[in-house]
Amino acid sequence: MMKLIYNLTMHRSKRYLIKKYSKEFWKNFKANADKTFAEILPQVPDIGNSIFSFNYEFGPSYIAWYKSFLKLGFTGEEAIQSIWMMNEKMVTTIPRPFLKATGKTYLNGFRKKAAAHDALQEKGKLHPYDWNITYREINQNSFEIDIAECGLKKLAHQFDADGLLPGICRMDYLFSNLMGNGFVRSKTLGDGDSCCNCHYDLVGECEWAPEKGFAERK
Repeated sequence: MMKLIYNLTMHRSKRYLIKKYSKEFWKNFKANADKTFAEILPQVPDIGNSIFSFNYEFGPSYIAWYKSFLKLGFTGEEAIQSIWMMNEKMVTTIPRPFLKATGKTYLNGFRKKAAAHDALQEKGKLHPYDWNITYREINQNSFEIDIAECGLKKLAHQFDADGLLPGICRMDYLFSNLMGNGFVRSKTLGDGDSCCNCHYDLVGECEWAPEKGFAERK
């Protein structure tokens, strides 16, 4: 899955990056990113069949893209904004009606598996890079999770890419917006808070709007 995410997103982003920068830029970006991705992939810890596995699969791609953008002279903020756009290009490969169905299915699956995740967590049997959470069921449409430890944060630190956060945390808003889920959060580990306090609605609304900033909705 990690290779699929990387290759699909690169394919979908090629035209955008060439148009915005140049063919030469794309050539250098791809060469740097491909090299970094190939180097780090064998070193990425396997967290097993976690409910956060899908989130974790994006990590190596984020790190490779981030490092490649920085190598080509981007600021950290410019690199994050470009990764946002690349993710949007990738996700919108799927038609919007299917995206909404996918979002609802994903969150339904998550809530069904949350109890098992909690049980493993209580027994100390989660992988060290897995997410440590507190789960709360609200109603049939809504649930909340407080994240005390984040696998992506640990992975970014392992590969000297701490600057990815909190930028990549904001993509929860992008994905929720595209998939028709409700989402809100006022704290993240990436911002130095004690946890990520996430509220999800299977069916709801979520504004992306990065131009408004992320002071309150982290």
